[in-house]
Amino acid sequence: MAEEPSAKRHHAETSDKRSNLVDINVPGEKREYTTTLKGMELHGNETLEIVWTSVPEKANEVISRLWMKLGGRFRRIVGVGVHYTNEDEPPQMAAVPQLCVEELCLVYHIAAATKWPKRLTEMLQHEKLFTFAGFSIESDKEKLKLSGMEINPNKFIDIQRKWRVRYTGKEYDSLTDVAASVIHPFYKGMKNKINTQEDYKLWGTSELPDNLIEYAGVDAYAAYKSWFMIDYITDDWEYAKGREAENFYDRPYCPFTG
Repeated sequence: MAEEPSAKRHHAETSDKRSNLVDINVPGEKREYTTTLKGMELHGNETLEIVWTSVPEKANEVISRLWMKLGGRFRRIVGVGVHYTNEDEPPQMAAVPQLCVEELCLVYHIAAATKWPKRLTEMLQHEKLFTFAGFSIESDKEKLKLSGMEINPNKFIDIQRKWRVRYTGKEYDSLTDVAASVIHPFYKGMKNKINTQEDYKLWGTSELPDNLIEYAGVDAYAAYKSWFMIDYITDDWEYAKGREAENFYDRPYCPFTG
């Protein structure tokens, strides 16, 4: 009889966990696994931790860590990337959403999962706390919606439509163009380790090899860091224009006012 309260408590805890999960209706071979890559080297001293998982409890844990990293920040930017199920098997849906804040990236294989945490929906739909930054994000939003997820339409930035890299001659720059120009030239080669013609077929069906996990993490990090840098640059421009409009630099120096 002494074990009964523990058993009841365990049953209640399991029920609570299940109530925090939402069913996923994305086609794919369902299986649970987690791979964590720590200390992945980027440029300079920058490193990345990538958590690749199909386990909703693990995804929830990483989402909580992302949420905590943004607490108290003025710029609450989340880098977003999405890879899709095979286009030869319509309708094409989101298979792998990626979220990144600072050096932590969640790569969530929802095509292999049966559920996702409600906290993910709460994060994507939050009215105030987060700004989601990605590339060609309209397409990502469409595929996410088909998979049952939606990003708050008032809280996303399509970097491709907000920033131009000078002298590329392109109508729309790629993420590699932008990241290489505003972060570091390292990002020009971020796709060098993948086969862009064949590897896209793996996102919806396979447990990914390390090179694709790395690419997925770097993809989301590059979106995060690019908009983080651009946001600072544009803020500085606005600040400088405001000072110029106020004739700030023409004022005589006064030691008592600075």
